Amino acid sequence: MQVSNNPDSSSSEARTLVVEIGTEELPPKALKSLSEAFSESVGTALKNAGMLDDENLSWHAYASPRRIAVKIERVLSIQPDLTQQRKGPSLTAAFSPDGSPTPAAIGFARACGVEVNDLETEKTEKGAWLIHVQSIPGKTLDQVMFGVMHDAVRKLPIPKRMRWGDCEHEFVRPVHWLLALHGDKVLDFSVLGLNAGRITYGHRFHASQGLSVGAAEHYADELEQQGFVLVDYEARQSSIQQQIDRIAERDGLKALMDPDLLDEVVGLTEWPVALQGSFDERFLKLPREVLIETMASHQKYVCLTDRTDRLTARFIVVINLDSQDPDRVRKGNERVLGARLADAEFFWNTDQKIPLTDRFERLKTVVFHNQLGSIFDKSHRIIELARRISDQLGLDAQTTEQAARLCKTDLVTEMVAEFPKLQGVAGHHYGLAQGVDPEVARAIEAHYLPRFSGDKLPPAGIASSVAIADRIDTLCGIFACGDTPSGERDPFSLRRASLGVLRILMENRIDLDLRVLIDWGMDLLTEQGWHKIDTGKAVRGELIKFILERSRQLMQSKGYEVDLWRAAMEKTPTRPLDFVERVASIQKLVREERDVAESIIAINKRISNILQQPPVGSISAKDIDMSLIKHESERQLVNALIESESSVLKDKHEGRYAQTFHSLFKICPDIDSFFDNVLVNADDPEVRKNRMTMLQAIRSIFLEVADFSQIRMENHEEK
Repeated sequence: MQVSNNPDSSSSEARTLVVEIGTEELPPKALKSLSEAFSESVGTALKNAGMLDDENLSWHAYASPRRIAVKIERVLSIQPDLTQQRKGPSLTAAFSPDGSPTPAAIGFARACGVEVNDLETEKTEKGAWLIHVQSIPGKTLDQVMFGVMHDAVRKLPIPKRMRWGDCEHEFVRPVHWLLALHGDKVLDFSVLGLNAGRITYGHRFHASQGLSVGAAEHYADELEQQGFVLVDYEARQSSIQQQIDRIAERDGLKALMDPDLLDEVVGLTEWPVALQGSFDERFLKLPREVLIETMASHQKYVCLTDRTDRLTARFIVVINLDSQDPDRVRKGNERVLGARLADAEFFWNTDQKIPLTDRFERLKTVVFHNQLGSIFDKSHRIIELARRISDQLGLDAQTTEQAARLCKTDLVTEMVAEFPKLQGVAGHHYGLAQGVDPEVARAIEAHYLPRFSGDKLPPAGIASSVAIADRIDTLCGIFACGDTPSGERDPFSLRRASLGVLRILMENRIDLDLRVLIDWGMDLLTEQGWHKIDTGKAVRGELIKFILERSRQLMQSKGYEVDLWRAAMEKTPTRPLDFVERVASIQKLVREERDVAESIIAINKRISNILQQPPVGSISAKDIDMSLIKHESERQLVNALIESESSVLKDKHEGRYAQTFHSLFKICPDIDSFFDNVLVNADDPEVRKNRMTMLQAIRSIFLEVADFSQIRMENHEEK
C-alpha cells in the first residue's frame, strides 16, 4: 500500500501554534526533561502528520514550575489530502480466460470496499496488476491535535503518575488548565479532562487571575508582561546566571554554581530575583562540604568564595517574586540558614564525642539486606576482602584493615543521618579530627568513588582496595540473593558498582582477577552462614558475565570500536587490566600494521567458515596425528604451529601482545600454503579428521589472543 500527499488538495492556512498544559508545581529536577519530551513528541507527531508548512521547521519548548508548553511556527489548519494506492492481484490471477473476475479479484475489491469494475490497472516491467486508488481528505488541526496530545501525554517520562479529585486521568501533577491556540483561534479538542482554551495563569502572587492570550505569536510576551512569568526556560536560566554573576562580581567574589543546582533553581522559579545574604562567620569553622551541603542541597542557595576559593560567610538566594521589601525577605532567609547551620554545628560537635572506632558495633543497627544482615556483617566481609586484595598488591595489612573497619562508621553519626550525601566525607573529617592515620581517613571518603559515571577514582592503594572490596561484596551478595537487575530495574545499582570495579582496576592499573575476587566474596558469604542464598558455580559465572558485559560500554567510552571488544571477549578474560591492554594492542595493530592485521583476520575468517563453531576446549599441535600427515605443506604447517605455540602463550601470559601478533603472522604463509595445496575434506575419514584437528589447533592458538574473525577493518579506517 502506498500513501502520498496531494499538494494541490489543501488551501490550509499556516500559522503559529502554541499548546500549554497548566499544572500545580512540577518537580524542578524533572522540569527540563518533561518539557523537552513534550515538545519533541508534539512537534514530531505534527511533522509526521504533514501539518507543518516546511519539513525543516523546528519547535520551541517552554517550561516553568506550573506549565509545560510548545510553540511551532507555520502549522497548517488542515492536513493535506492523501492519495492511497493499494496493490492487488496480477491481471492473470484476477480474471479467468473468459474475462470474468476470479475470487482473488472479488476478494480484493471487497477488502477495498468497492466493486471489481471500480478497480484500476497498473502496468509495470514485471506485469500488470489490479490497484485501488483512494483519495483521503485531510483532517483538520483540531482532529489531529486530539490524537497528538493524548500520545504526547502518554509518552512523557513520568516514573510515577498521580490522580487528583475524582477524575480518572493521570499526570505527574494535577492539571488545571489547557491552552491551545492556532494563531488567534482556539482549537477544539480536550485532553486530561480539560477543553482547550485561551486562558492561562500567571505568577501565583503577582498575577493570580486568569490571563487571556490574544494569539499564539504573543504567548511568551504576554505571560512575561502581564503574568510575571518568564516562561522560556533558557531565558530564565540566563537571567538567573547573570543576576548571580553581577552580585558576586560587585563584591569581588565568585559564585559556586553547580549546573544541577542552577537547573533546580530554574525549575523552582517563574519570576526569579537574586538577593545576597550573610551568616555568622563562626560557621566557617565547619568543613567546607558541610556548608555547601547545607546551603546548596538543602536550601538551594548559591555559595560564594573569595579569590583564593575559600568560602565566605555570604550566599545568594534566588526567590520567586519581586518583593516590595527585599530586606525582609533577605533576613528571613538568613534566619532559616542560621538555624540549619546551627544544627550542622551541633551535629559536628556532638559526633566527635564518640570516636569512629567506637561506632563499629553500632553498625549492627543498620540493615544492609534482609538476607545478608547488617552493615556490621558487611563490614566484616569488607575487612577480609580488602585484606586479601592488599596482600595481593603488597600493601600494609594493618592500615588496610583499619580503613575497611572504619569506612562505614560515619553512617551512624548525626551528621550523616541529617545529610546522607555526606557519608564518607563526614567520616574523613571526623577521622582527621580524631587523629586517625590520614591515609585511612582519605580511604573512608574515597572508597565511595566513583559515585557516578565520569566521576574521579579513589587513589591507587588502600583506598582502591577498600572500594573494590565494598563493591565486590555488594555484587556477590545481591546476586546470591537472586535480586539481579532486569530491564531498567536496578535498585542496588549493580551496574554502577560493576563499572566502578572495572574502572578502578583498569585506570588505576591494578592487576587482579575478577574470578578470584568473586570466589572470595561468595566464599565469605558462605562462611558467615547465610544459607538461604545461592553462592554456587552458576551464580558466580552469571556475575562474571554481568560485570564483563559492562566493559563494553566502558571500552566504547574510551574510543574503542565494539568489534575489538567482541574479539577480545571470546575467551572471557577476567583480568580487566589485561583485557584493556589487549584491546589497545589490537587497535594499534589494525591502525598501524594493517597488512599484518588483514592477513591474520583473513586466515581466521577462512578457518572459522570451515569449522563453523570454535573449538571446544583448548586444542594444540600435540593433538595432531603425525602419522596421518600426507603432504609437505601439512608438515611445514604443523612444525610452524609447534614452534609458535609456546612463544605465543608465553608472550600472552606476560602481556606482550605486539609480539604475539607477529608470532601469529609468521605462520600465516604456511596456512596459505596448506589451503593452496591440501584438500581439508579428504576422502579418508581419518585424514579428514586429522586436518580438521589441525585447523582447530590453529584456531585455538589465535583465540588465546582474540577472535580476529570478529574484527571489521572498515571500522578502523583513518579519519
